[in-house]
Amino acid sequence: MAEVSRRDRRSGRGPTMNDVARLAGVSPMTVSRVINGEGAVQPETRERVRKAVSELGYVPNPAARSLAGARQYRLALLHDNPSAAFLSELLVGCLAEAAQGDALLLVEPCAGVEPTALARHLAAHRVEGVILPPPLCENPALLAALEHARMPMVQVATGVPHPGAFSVGIDDESAAHAITSHLIALGHRRIGLIVGDPNLSASDLRRRGYLRALSEAGLPRDPMLEEQGHFTWRSGMVAAEALLALPERPTAIFASNDDMAAAAVATAHRRGLDVPRDLSVCGFDDTSVATTVWPELTTIRQPVGDMARAATRLLIDALGAEHLGKPAPDRHKRLHFQLVRRQSDARHAGIV
Repeated sequence: MAEVSRRDRRSGRGPTMNDVARLAGVSPMTVSRVINGEGAVQPETRERVRKAVSELGYVPNPAARSLAGARQYRLALLHDNPSAAFLSELLVGCLAEAAQGDALLLVEPCAGVEPTALARHLAAHRVEGVILPPPLCENPALLAALEHARMPMVQVATGVPHPGAFSVGIDDESAAHAITSHLIALGHRRIGLIVGDPNLSASDLRRRGYLRALSEAGLPRDPMLEEQGHFTWRSGMVAAEALLALPERPTAIFASNDDMAAAAVATAHRRGLDVPRDLSVCGFDDTSVATTVWPELTTIRQPVGDMARAATRLLIDALGAEHLGKPAPDRHKRLHFQLVRRQSDARHAGIV
């Protein structure tokens, strides 16, 4: 790589496709396929080429790309998400993959915008594909308007993929089951649940996972231990207040996202409870909030950044396939979750 750099400085030119091919150990034709978004390249080879492009700072010649039939796609990330931490991780992932795939990413806030007008606005700005995080990923009017406009779209973190869309997500029910089972294994028998936005399928799936874990452990369902939230800090605070005011309060709380879990921790502190000695609290997502509160949250790591990158790549690959007259890639991707244990949970005091 150093030899390439010295030669480039002497000649006054930037790195070429041949330079990328030499560094990656592939043919220039393979480099061209990767850059043009063609699918007939092994994933490991594609990754080697992308690393070589990044290391050399190679920028494809626009004229050559035009002759090869490649295009720079215009994508839009729409957002109306109450969790700034979730949106931040999503945006970073989308931007990184868009840059890697030579796509232009527009970021569009759309709170209160009429869906048909929004679809027209996107078309007027020559947007060719749309990324939809929650809650927009399950907005029926918006999905219908984008489908009517024949706008390719990818849903992020949905439990109910739309027939005409691509989607990226995790198994929310299994993840909630895992973290509830973890609390049960620590000896907790009264486990409160702060449910997420009632309009999102992920909220219902996480509740199902919670209830399944209770059932498998032989614990009865107590509706008094379930409080409605909306994935916001304030809704988590209100829900935690209600749970901790019960005559027989829970010894643990599972909140359906980190924002609400952080609010539950703050509420417990305000009531003079020690977390985790008096109350264990677990969250969901593993956003930056999980490590900026004290104690740091035990949570489910939903790989938001990886999901964002996968969603962006799905759109780029789908648009590239359509441009080349090839079949679209697989429509739905499911990524792995991970239970991350930190300092906000402990064994129930009555268990030795």
